[in-house]
Amino acid sequence: MEHAVTPSWASLAYLASGVLFILALRGLSSPATSRTGNRFGMLGMLIAVVTTLVTHQLASLPEILGALAIGGAIGWFTAKRIQMTDMPQLVAAFHSLVGMAAVLVGWAAYLNPGAFGITGAEGLIEPQSRLEMGLGIAIGAITFSGSIIAFLKLAGKMSGKPILLPGRHVINLVTLVAILGLTGYFMTDQSLWVIATVTALAFLIGFLLIIPIGGADMPVVVSMLNSYSGWAAAAMGFTLHNTAMIITGALVGSSGAILSYIMCKAMSRSFLSVIAGGFGAAAEAGGGEAKEQRPWKRGSADDAAFLLKEAENVIIIPGYGMAVAQAQHALREMGDVLKKEGVNVKYAIHPVAGRMPGHMNVLLAEANVPYDEVFELEDIQSDFAQCDVAFIIGANDVVNPAAKSDKSSPIYGMPVFDVDKAKTVMFIKRSMGGTGYSGVDNDVFYMDQTMMLLADAKKMVEDIVKALAH
Repeated sequence: MEHAVTPSWASLAYLASGVLFILALRGLSSPATSRTGNRFGMLGMLIAVVTTLVTHQLASLPEILGALAIGGAIGWFTAKRIQMTDMPQLVAAFHSLVGMAAVLVGWAAYLNPGAFGITGAEGLIEPQSRLEMGLGIAIGAITFSGSIIAFLKLAGKMSGKPILLPGRHVINLVTLVAILGLTGYFMTDQSLWVIATVTALAFLIGFLLIIPIGGADMPVVVSMLNSYSGWAAAAMGFTLHNTAMIITGALVGSSGAILSYIMCKAMSRSFLSVIAGGFGAAAEAGGGEAKEQRPWKRGSADDAAFLLKEAENVIIIPGYGMAVAQAQHALREMGDVLKKEGVNVKYAIHPVAGRMPGHMNVLLAEANVPYDEVFELEDIQSDFAQCDVAFIIGANDVVNPAAKSDKSSPIYGMPVFDVDKAKTVMFIKRSMGGTGYSGVDNDVFYMDQTMMLLADAKKMVEDIVKALAH
């Protein structure tokens, strides 16, 4: 690529794309405006890509069109095949691609600096460009390997439980210091071994940071990796002298970091512990089975239908189990039937329900659940005292009272729904044997007002709808 002075019209185009990206983020902040936000983002990216192609001699037109066709076809095919329930692992996979792109661009700039316009005296790479290159490669490599581990955990191809290595914090700290030290040294010595070592260590620490994190904490991990991918893109933007990449990367990086912080606050966790790779590490201690046998009550679809039909106020709390069973459409149908019977139906969404930020919101929107029936935790918490039925489908940790009472619990301090205040609690889960991703037994199972509905979530809801019809 031959770097030249950016024309004034190109600067304005990049500025326009940046504004569109900001509007996209603003639109994505609400389910009601998310489609418009997506369109703004697509338009902004189109302007940025076209401007870059026009103002830079990258390759021949057939090569560019061929690359766009291949990438577009892969994206289209993937989007058509992917289920909404598999969206978290798809997002993690996309983050890994962004990270690897940053690594490849950085290495391309190192191997052919003249094509990127970053050579200085004696043909050496300019020191500031080496710093940008080193940081971009390091952050990109961390994003790639960390996202691969997140993908494997989310896809069930790797255990969702924390994998704790002896002395992991010391190893992480030493590795991080080595990366930063070598990146600084790279500014004075552009030898191959320096940048190669930085790349290898960054791939390693990305792996080490994510494997200690449990499956229940994946929403924060996905958000954090999203932030990393943004900063990697921004660093590469400086290397490429591309304003659009700098703006876009900074927006993604900062918004991802803010979202991670908000989610950590919602779970009463330390933001620094997420970055250090220790978040959720204590969850392994809880085990995967219920810790004791206590009396509990089992109900049927007919029992549930009778109580739901007699209720005035019903609050539905969806969780990852609903996503796995793909029960969102049946759940919306049940809600519609109840509303026709005069029942007031609301949906309660916890900030970390599912496996990525907004996972439950996305699934309910896909099932055409009205936006005005969906409430966040702080907006609906007080309603449980007047609730006739709290209908829990596939959630566990977000309704576990241990978060409020058991200081030894790995989820202690995390705000949870006050379902114990409801007159009746219906809890759909596959069996009594397993617990949530935190591995903590749930006292809600054994409350006097709780009726356990043990079955596949989709089948149970469908059976309840049939019973309501009769």
